[in-house]
Amino acid sequence: MAVLKGPVLLVHGFYHGAWCWSEVSFELAARGVASVAVDMPGHGLKARRPAASTRRPHVPSDFASEKSPVADVGLDTAATLLAEQARRTGRGEPVTAVAHSMGGAALTLAAERHPELFARLVYVTAYMPASDIPCITYPSLPEAEGQQSLGLLAADPAVVGALRVDTTDDDLRPAIRSAFYGGVDQDIADAAIALLGCESPTAMATQPVTLTAQRWGSIPRTYVLCTQDNTIPVALQRLFVTQADHAFPQNRTHVVTLESAHSPFLSMPDRLAEVVAGLV
Repeated sequence: MAVLKGPVLLVHGFYHGAWCWSEVSFELAARGVASVAVDMPGHGLKARRPAASTRRPHVPSDFASEKSPVADVGLDTAATLLAEQARRTGRGEPVTAVAHSMGGAALTLAAERHPELFARLVYVTAYMPASDIPCITYPSLPEAEGQQSLGLLAADPAVVGALRVDTTDDDLRPAIRSAFYGGVDQDIADAAIALLGCESPTAMATQPVTLTAQRWGSIPRTYVLCTQDNTIPVALQRLFVTQADHAFPQNRTHVVTLESAHSPFLSMPDRLAEVVAGLV
């Protein structure tokens, strides 16, 4: 009987949930690799929505001002849960962890705190923040020019405590597809939009992480550059790699390039799974 390789732990980004990895998980299984996708706090089955998001008639001013029910979810909370998920998934062995977008911030802190839980870190067009730099700093850098996700916001994150998007607004749908789902079949993109949470906690983006050579800096890491990304432009992705390699030159980042937009788990799940399977 064949023994599956792995396990691989799959971590989503803002607004998404474990659901977004279903096609990749299937492709990994077809390649003999076991995987499990998990929800971050405030996302997926752990999401909590502002009351104004479902109240009818919809009142935009209420939606733009109601305090987020996930405003208290910070990076500490996300990293603590992720470390426990890695521990349970690995059952005593370190896991290969694959993080997308803002899931990379949670993975970075979890790996710094618990390097023994991770055999390899894989960042798929993800935030891989440098030591002591919070993720919220990066969208204002020149390398982030052209990013589209902040243009989707329906509220001031400083007021409501979350990055809030009205995912039910039909007029906003083309902009969401452009920011998140370039290269994805429109029917699949629309189905994904229907599954998105309407907000993600600002606090997850404001906490810096101090990285050390003995912990995060010692774990093998791979960065999957997505060259057509409208949410984390490729220049910003390359900056993450450059900063990591400058800080930890003894353990340089292995880089793989995909001609993909922000969501290769939907636009090319077979190719992404092939990359991940080759790393396990």
